Formats: sequence, C-alpha cells, structure tokens
Amino acid sequence: MSFNLIDINNWVRKDYYNHYMHKVCCTYSLTSNIDITGVRTALKSMNKKIYPAQIYMLTTVVNQYQEFRMNIDSDGNLGFWDELNPSYTIFNKEKELFSSIWTIHSDSFIQFYENCISDIDCYSSAENLMPKPDQPLNTFNISSLPWTSFTGFNLNLYTDGSYLPPIFTIGKFIEQDNKVLMPLSVQVHHSVCDGFHVGRFTNALQELANNYSDWLYK
Repeated sequence: MSFNLIDINNWVRKDYYNHYMHKVCCTYSLTSNIDITGVRTALKSMNKKIYPAQIYMLTTVVNQYQEFRMNIDSDGNLGFWDELNPSYTIFNKEKELFSSIWTIHSDSFIQFYENCISDIDCYSSAENLMPKPDQPLNTFNISSLPWTSFTGFNLNLYTDGSYLPPIFTIGKFIEQDNKVLMPLSVQVHHSVCDGFHVGRFTNALQELANNYSDWLYK
C-alpha cells in the first residue's frame, strides 16, 4: 500500500499544519452518539456480532477521507496512505487484560467479518499487548469500552506531539426512545484535521449505519 508524500510548501493546509504542529501543538476529541438501531437489529437476525461491524464501518469511512489517513514516515516526511487497516482492542476476561490486534480491511463486509472473527478467536486468550505479529504500518487505532457509556472521552498522548492517525473509542450502547446509540469518541491532530472534517466523518458514519442494507450482505 502506497504512502503518498505531501509537498508542504505547496499544500493548501501549509499554514494550518505549521501552526498546529510547530507553534501550538494541538490535538482534540469530539464525542457523538451514532444511531445503530437498524444495523444492530439486522446483525442479530443474521446471528452476527456487532463489534466487527463497528470496526468495518469506521474503517470504511476512514478510507473515504484523506485527512484521516495522514501520517509522518520514518524520515519525518508528511504524507497519507492510500488505505488504512484497523488495529483494535480485544479483552481477555479471565486475566482482565486487553490486547490490540489488527485485521486487513476488505470492502466486502462478509469477508472482513470472517477475517475479523477469526483473528479475535485466535487471540482472545492472549496475555500481552500486541499478540498478532507483523502489523502493517498503515493502521489506525480503535478501542472499545463496552462496560460504560460516556458523553465525553479524552486521551492524553505524552509524545513529541506528531502522532497524526485518528483514534476512535467506542462506548457501551445507550438505549433510549426505541433507539440504540453508540457513543463514539474521535481524537485527531488539529494540524491535519479540523472540526469540519470530524463533523463530515460522523455524518458519513451515520449515513453508513442508516444504509446498512447496501453493504451488510455483501
């Protein structure tokens, strides 16, 4: 998968990137409730689990927008990946430990679901942080907190401030007014992603959830 370099001097976001990366290094998070009533009902009727569908939906929308595929390579060059794959958390109930594993993305939900379930089953008893080897560079992170709902969530990354891939955190479903809502926190770097982009992302994710019949059976 290709990593495409950006010519910062001729990039439309040059001023924004330099300001929020070098002058006022800034990340931010936004939490929304995504209505997944329809897709959850459909998955139940198919006897399928919801978590792979959540991962699939997030990955599908991430790959629609360049600003969510930005990164800095090992030589310090800014660019974006053609496509990202999800790295996501699973939980060992016996040891009360989580692990982070990854699955190659597929446009076919049925194919992705099978691969995702296979990976989860394979590593569900893992007792280390990253049990699946050879994680590709073009990944982004998804965490799940199915034990609690939230109206806000924030991660504090104590690094050099140059981590650009988005980070998603999914909360326990909220059931109200005959709807099932999925709390979702999106954390991004302001140098590459503004509020407009996060808003567009959450709207696209909601549209994907609404139109589940277009992809759930393929």
